[in-house]
Amino acid sequence: MKAKGQIFIVSAPSGSGKTTLLRKLLEEDERLRFSVSYTTRKPRGRERNGKEYFFVSEMEFETMIERGRFLEHAKVFGNYYGTSRQYVEDCVTAGTDLLLDIDTDGAAQVRRQLPEAVTIFIMPPSFQALEQRLEQRHLDSAETIRQRLDWASREEIHQFRHYDYVVVNDLLSRSHDQLRSIVMAERCRRDRSLEQIENILKSFGGDSIDR
Repeated sequence: MKAKGQIFIVSAPSGSGKTTLLRKLLEEDERLRFSVSYTTRKPRGRERNGKEYFFVSEMEFETMIERGRFLEHAKVFGNYYGTSRQYVEDCVTAGTDLLLDIDTDGAAQVRRQLPEAVTIFIMPPSFQALEQRLEQRHLDSAETIRQRLDWASREEIHQFRHYDYVVVNDLLSRSHDQLRSIVMAERCRRDRSLEQIENILKSFGGDSIDR
């Protein structure tokens, strides 16, 4: 039986360096596919429709909610974000490993429906570091930065306890190595390798695996 695709959920407070880490991981891992979320916010910088996000209107997004098109969705700082249910199901069935970049509320929704998903929390090394990163990327107004820091302090940072792994993003190269190691280790789990193991056993003249 063909192994199903593995889902990796990554969450982090905005400004933690998650996007940089995930981009580097995806560039190096051909087996991993990125789940492009839908959002009602406007594109930032060089973001392209269908690449970083599918950018849709609020009316379109709410219609998709009514039709049950999302595996998870949430409204964050006035904008909707959501993950396509059909896309995730198709990838899992096809045996494709999938990377979901979603917030802590969305991660909780997915965990309830897909408890086998692997969850990873990217944590900034300090409040001061997070504040500095948000200011240096020049993407948000001072008021939005204040709101993001307040939300991170009150809610997001404390959600780490609900995740399987925590990566403290203090040094990019080390954090990348840790993230990549998590993905590799999860792929080596016995129940993820049954098809290959069964073929090996048969080559030794043995029977199929006693499940």
